[in-house]
Amino acid sequence: MTTEALNNPLLDFSGLPRFDAIQPEHVTPAIDQLLAQSQAVVDQLQAATGEVTWDNFVAPLENATELLGRAWGIVSHLNNVVDTPELRATYNENQPKVTEFWTALAQNEALFAKYKALRASAGFDALAPARKRIIDNAVRDFRMGGAELPAEQKERFAAIQEEHALTSTRFSENVLDATNDYKLTVEDEADLAGLPDDVKQAAKALAEKEGKGGWMFSLHFPSYYPILQFADKRALRETVYRANATKASELGEAFSKREDWDNTQNIVTLLKLRDEEAKLLGYKNFAEVSLVPKMAQSPEQVIAFLEDLAKRARPYAEQDYAELRAFARDELGLDELQAWDLPYASEKLQERRYAFSAQEVKQYFPEHKVVDGLFRLIPSLFSVAILPDQAPTWHKDVRFFRIERDGKLIGQFYLDLYARAGKSGGAWMDDARGRRVGVNGEVQTPVAYLTCNFTEPAVVDGKVQPSLFTHDEVITLFHEFGHGLHHMLTLVDEIGVSGISGVEWDAVELPSQFMENFCWEWDVLSHMTSHAQTGEPLPRALYDKMLAAKNFQSGMQTLRQVEFSLLDMHLHFDYDPAGGQAVQSLIDDVRRKFSIVVPPAFNRFQNSFGHIFSGGYAAGYYSYKWAEVLSADAYAAFEEAAALGGGAISAETGKRFQREILAVGGSRPALESFTAFRGREPSIDALLRHSGMAA
Repeated sequence: MTTEALNNPLLDFSGLPRFDAIQPEHVTPAIDQLLAQSQAVVDQLQAATGEVTWDNFVAPLENATELLGRAWGIVSHLNNVVDTPELRATYNENQPKVTEFWTALAQNEALFAKYKALRASAGFDALAPARKRIIDNAVRDFRMGGAELPAEQKERFAAIQEEHALTSTRFSENVLDATNDYKLTVEDEADLAGLPDDVKQAAKALAEKEGKGGWMFSLHFPSYYPILQFADKRALRETVYRANATKASELGEAFSKREDWDNTQNIVTLLKLRDEEAKLLGYKNFAEVSLVPKMAQSPEQVIAFLEDLAKRARPYAEQDYAELRAFARDELGLDELQAWDLPYASEKLQERRYAFSAQEVKQYFPEHKVVDGLFRLIPSLFSVAILPDQAPTWHKDVRFFRIERDGKLIGQFYLDLYARAGKSGGAWMDDARGRRVGVNGEVQTPVAYLTCNFTEPAVVDGKVQPSLFTHDEVITLFHEFGHGLHHMLTLVDEIGVSGISGVEWDAVELPSQFMENFCWEWDVLSHMTSHAQTGEPLPRALYDKMLAAKNFQSGMQTLRQVEFSLLDMHLHFDYDPAGGQAVQSLIDDVRRKFSIVVPPAFNRFQNSFGHIFSGGYAAGYYSYKWAEVLSADAYAAFEEAAALGGGAISAETGKRFQREILAVGGSRPALESFTAFRGREPSIDALLRHSGMAA
């Protein structure tokens, strides 16, 4: 280990990140040194003369920039999971420098010329397919990075990238700050009628932690959503709904304290920057830019796909909503169904129709059984072993595991399951390190971060109770683990296309949504349930009820996702951010055309829509539904195996899925990988059947 690495853990690449040693003061010197080292390599390569080869050009460039990417990835990850004022300050201080480096790299004409020369050389045809794919992607990315722009436009393009990165970060910070700022204290337990005991216990613990009496709720999902789902007091539901629907907006409660937490202008700024970037690159709109590296061919194709899906789903959605309104009126005395009534009325209707509740199901999913059940499934499908492992972590609740095949390490992952202050909401997988094979033949095994925001274990009478997961949370865990499998089970040797790297964005959800299907298989659930009090496994009768309710309100849910996807696409396709039309106006237009349930006028969900404003899904939110076509069709192969008597947990089919989808990563087009697995191109039929919307 070098002296620099001893003194600065961010510069230690000898093993796993030293999260127990990394401090905010390490960030700037480490990033400055890595930027300087990377720039020195760039300077050397662009000045070099002679024939361009993979070994004398691509490999050294990848080696230098990978270390910078890994170090900055650690900093970004910490900023998302243990946000502190000191860490945020150093992150924001260094982000412009990092953005400037990557932007300049993407615009470097000398490097671009060398990639093109390599692409046209006689040696190109002799390269492995993965290396060819990397070079093709690089040529494309240089063009999309502004390498062909005149000098003056390059300068403006670079400024756009920096301002966009800063604004996107500010958007995310505002959502986190507004979420952390909100606290609702309930003094009278009678006001909590209908809430499950474990939810009240968590609220009591939060109040005690804050030195308050009563019960305290936050805008972290495990805290506020049970109020919407179970609380009998309508005014309480409205209070929480309004707080969540207006966070980080001019109508949010935090606005009176911090006007700069309002994301309204940040949204406009981001849309203007994206539109200007598209025009500089010669495209009509940012949606066209976004789709260049994706499977979808054009915004028009995406919009047609979404509108067709909306047309198919609408009759089912109208029926769903009519039934809900009638039930709410006749059984709950709610003559006018409001947005804050929907989860509550839906839960009551589901209980009535299928004779079970989400809370009843939740008692059968303690965390340890769910995780053990997941870890039991994966070896059955993919012939690997998941074992506990040791590594420094960023929080006491984070666990670490290794994946082995035939006793050989092939990947590792961190599991960070619980919501907490300073942690961004939602669930995601990110890569800590990608797979690659070095010049000495040593394999750098992949490492993943798997992050969720579930309820932490409660302490009752001094005893720690296991965290109980809703079935939706079980599905979320399987979803993120699917991303992790894509990253960790790759067999590609080149880091630029190993795992999820280089995979088209609208196909990257295939493995994650594929894994969700197993959460409905009896052979899986029967091994991952244990009642919190009795220890009994999930009864088959209750499972059958869950299965019968699987597509409950699927029409409404499909239209909701289509609405979000169309809103995203239209904002980046035919909305003029400089034309004076308010973003809210476009949202209202989309809802009038496609929504069955229109939110109240004060709803500002877009102000916390991190997927498209700070999460990389700009003009790409449609990917969830696009990839769901792929994932449903892929899972149909397992259903076909089950129909032949082999069971859905088919090792043979899993082996093919791993070989043709997971192992190849981004080394070939996603459509080729899917076709290799299924023997044909994808069909929407399985998605419609799985959603209960088949004709």
